[in-house]
Amino acid sequence: MKDEYDLSKMKSRPNPYAKSLKKHVTLRMSPDVVEYFKKMAEETNIPYQSLINLYLRDCSASKRKLNMRWAP
Repeated sequence: MKDEYDLSKMKSRPNPYAKSLKKHVTLRMSPDVVEYFKKMAEETNIPYQSLINLYLRDCSASKRKLNMRWAP
């Protein structure tokens, strides 16, 4: 292996994984919802953020809609 490399001759190329990167967002969730997913994370040994992402992905894939009604 060389002691030094000349990186000025290196050509740039697009990141092939850029489309699959996750987007950073901030959500405000009720403490009981966070605790629910943290408890499930302990049981499944999957990080709770990943569980929330999996659940939302499932909702998106199945076109699930929330059935809610506002009180008059």
